[in-house]
Amino acid sequence: MALEQLYDMLQRCQVLADDSFKPEDYEQFQSAGRACLERGGAAQVLEVVQDEKNKAIVRSMGWNLLGPLVQVILQKDEKSLQHCLSIFAHLLDVCSPKELLVGLLEQVEDADPDKIAETISLLLPPLQSVLLKLGDKKAASVGMALSTILNQLSRLPVPYTREQEEDDAHGLCRCCAALPGFVGPLVEEAKQTRPGGRGAELRTELLKFCMKSLREPLLQAQLGDDPDSPADSPLRRFASQILATLLSLGESLPHLLFHHVLKKKAETGFLEEDARYSRESLACLAYLLFVQRAAIDRFPAVFSPVFVLRCNMQYVDILLSRTEESRVSKGLDLYEQSLVRTEDGSLPVELLELRVFLSVPQNLVKVMTLCPIPHLRTKGLAVFQLSIDKLDMEAKYKFFRCLLKTSHHAGVEGYIIKNIKNQIDFALKPGNGSVWFSGAQLLPLLRSVLTLPEGPETDLLQNLDRVMESLNLLRYLLIRDKEWDNQTGIWTELYKIEENYLKPLRTGLNMSKAHYEAELKSTKEIKKLKGQKESRPVCTVTVGNEKLPNMTPEMQVQVLHSALFTFDLMESVLTRIEEIIEVKVKP
Repeated sequence: MALEQLYDMLQRCQVLADDSFKPEDYEQFQSAGRACLERGGAAQVLEVVQDEKNKAIVRSMGWNLLGPLVQVILQKDEKSLQHCLSIFAHLLDVCSPKELLVGLLEQVEDADPDKIAETISLLLPPLQSVLLKLGDKKAASVGMALSTILNQLSRLPVPYTREQEEDDAHGLCRCCAALPGFVGPLVEEAKQTRPGGRGAELRTELLKFCMKSLREPLLQAQLGDDPDSPADSPLRRFASQILATLLSLGESLPHLLFHHVLKKKAETGFLEEDARYSRESLACLAYLLFVQRAAIDRFPAVFSPVFVLRCNMQYVDILLSRTEESRVSKGLDLYEQSLVRTEDGSLPVELLELRVFLSVPQNLVKVMTLCPIPHLRTKGLAVFQLSIDKLDMEAKYKFFRCLLKTSHHAGVEGYIIKNIKNQIDFALKPGNGSVWFSGAQLLPLLRSVLTLPEGPETDLLQNLDRVMESLNLLRYLLIRDKEWDNQTGIWTELYKIEENYLKPLRTGLNMSKAHYEAELKSTKEIKKLKGQKESRPVCTVTVGNEKLPNMTPEMQVQVLHSALFTFDLMESVLTRIEEIIEVKVKP
């Protein structure tokens, strides 16, 4: 029936001129042709399209068969496959390139979610052929085609492990491997055109493709040197090919990456919303260049390590401000590699006047304290210490003061105080004098350290790291800095420290111990009264609005004992400090 309808339509239209075809003719040709293809009549349809008498009809209407043809080809029916491929090739040869482009891109856009990679792999060669036929005005069509392809690829999961990359279950790696070959002839064409001409538009579209590829999928891909990332992985090869394409298009890597520092005024085309220069894409480019060392031989060696660090900081900030493992990992690696090239103590305090040199440490603190992935927290702490080591003395001093005010995390504050102790120790050694970590300059920093956030009411368990490190620092100063030398000024400041820190801390310790001892006694009495029912939950704990499993009396007793042990440890250090003061100050 469908074949008869197709023949009727052909006989009626064979005598008409190309511009006389009616909408209903197109509709009947498409519906009858689709029905024939879907019912196994591909051989008859092939005869129809190859018949010279139907040449004008096929040239005008043939592209409407692309949809059913692609569906049948993807089904890989052996009886119809070869005939459908022949029909497909014939349509590509005789139909209008513009209409073919629209039809092919419709198939890419409408691809079944489970067959996105198969559809793209099938249609890349014909799409390339069609685009190359469009002549000098192909730039917009190229941009539309590349954008459609990348939008569909962004729907595919990015492989995370080596095994996933090798299996390539969703076909992303296969498609990425094919894309450089797809754009290769277009890149060559753009290279051969004169700057400022139509070739500039084509070059712009290809540049957009490269930058969008850097953002998706490469920014999400695991490209680092770890056991799950092979040295010659498909996605790493794709990344190298994207950089090679940028260089072929005449892009300057320093101009791309460092434009925001090299140029004071904004320049057309370097707006954040411009797809050519997305900051996330540039962050991935910086990672590939300085961490993966891709195309590093094409990067000039004239830039100082401090300048490169300054330029990369905005990209580190972008990556560390996210929560996805792939971005955070790349941010840590880029920050580390940017730091290791600078000398210890070489970063001047003027850099802290740049907003990004304070926002990066704040984002790094979030990684160290909030990231749920242990190895990233560990890496974050190592990079944090590395960043401290690279600052000069004045920069360290001001950085420590800033972090003590802004981190709001006892563990981070404790770590900063430990660093302060190390810097004082270094300054007190012969020949290492520092105006920032001794004498009058040091006292404001010590006042920031030797304080309780809420006086005697401070939660000492929650602030354990900070309190213990501050006590250790004070004990060190009282032993290391003799009262007759007073290099740090600690003995001049001692009466204030006793009044504003040690006495409130002693009061807080006594209150906390009394409270927890009473809780322990009450819990033990409840346990005795309940007899054999002591295993029933009696205590509920809530953390971050999330209710944790109930605590049995045994668990509660264990927690209370642990808290009291902590208070005893804190008290032992405090008592030792009080003894030192009593021996050295009082006759």
